[in-house]
Amino acid sequence: MAQSVGIKDVARAAGVSVGTVSNVINRPDTVATETRARVLSAIDRLGYVRSESARQLRAGRSRIMGLLVLDMGNPFFVDVARGAERAARDAGLGVMVCNSAESAGEEAEYLSLFAEQRVRGVLLTPADATGRNIESFRRHGIPFVLVDRVSEGTAECSVSVDDVAGGALAVRHLIDAGHRSIAYVSGPPGFTQVRDRRTGALAALAEAGLGPERLRELPTERLDVAAGRDAGARLLGLADRPTAVFCANDLLALGVLQAMYAAGVGVPEDLAIVGYDDIEFAAAAAVPLTSVRQPAVTMGALAAEMLLEETEEGHEGGRRAHEHRRVVLQPELVVRRSSLSAR
Repeated sequence: MAQSVGIKDVARAAGVSVGTVSNVINRPDTVATETRARVLSAIDRLGYVRSESARQLRAGRSRIMGLLVLDMGNPFFVDVARGAERAARDAGLGVMVCNSAESAGEEAEYLSLFAEQRVRGVLLTPADATGRNIESFRRHGIPFVLVDRVSEGTAECSVSVDDVAGGALAVRHLIDAGHRSIAYVSGPPGFTQVRDRRTGALAALAEAGLGPERLRELPTERLDVAAGRDAGARLLGLADRPTAVFCANDLLALGVLQAMYAAGVGVPEDLAIVGYDDIEFAAAAAVPLTSVRQPAVTMGALAAEMLLEETEEGHEGGRRAHEHRRVVLQPELVVRRSSLSAR
């Protein structure tokens, strides 16, 4: 295995001191033209690449921002990452994207990795409902911003969507279409987003003078297509099957749609479906999916900008004074064919 070339090797080849090589790399204007040319020639000949990580450790400043999401298989989080990466790149930073796979244990491991790497800061969609992982990570003094989660009970910044309003939008739309018996495919109950969307759904029912028993909840262990298919199978087995279903995200809704198609149940004729997130696949489904749109790219960009603001240095090298903010964006209902049945 070839050995890496270090700064001492360059200095030896160019016949100069290590300090001169460092000046050529970091402050080239301070080095005589002839000497600079000799050092650059040695760098090129030897294939020297400076250690960015070592430079960052010496400076105490990383050019990497961590992003930890629940599920990179969900296009919603891909869009969040796109927004964060765009904002970070504009500031000259990179983004290390990690996937907790909705696991509190994997989340803890990645947060430890971020601490070891001394990242500039972290954008985090928590998987651990207890908050213990966040408490443990806070001890490292690394700033973080919560994404797709309200920072209730914490001092950190957060960017989220009003999921109570989103749940109400979805179910109000179904009620207006004539539905009086609605299923909620909810996902893991430990997630705040799942609970808030249910709260909004119940509020819409109450507005219409309908009781909470009109919402049949079908929880799932995960928020993916396979879990949606399983929920669809359970829905088909109900003796008094609801006429509409609201799903906590689009992947669940697409799974329910697949289950209905396989069973010969018409959508929207026999069952109306509304999803959540408005991922790209929602409009491209066999039956285009009505969905509650979240501005995912905007969420990622705003979260990254807030983190950059918090970690910006003042004139004396310390962090600038920063006031934590909680930004709550508004969702939007996008109506497509999956919910347009007339009753």
